[in-house]
Amino acid sequence: MPAKPPKGAGPGKAAAKGAAKGAARRSAKKCPICGKPANEVSKPFCSERCRDVDLNRWLSGSYSIPSREDEDDDGE
Repeated sequence: MPAKPPKGAGPGKAAAKGAAKGAARRSAKKCPICGKPANEVSKPFCSERCRDVDLNRWLSGSYSIPSREDEDDDGE
């Protein structure tokens, strides 16, 4: 008869811990401004300051969305 594993050493708990760690790594996004872990309140940023920095970049024109200019804008 095989020996029983010690209490708490079963594959179920180890697998659950590994899955939880993997999920935590996947959900721990970095702040796009400074690279720190994102805060739940300011997601995807780490703080209100980084949110404001990003907003300022959009409003000042530092960020832009590329678009294709049509030569025939007037529809003729």
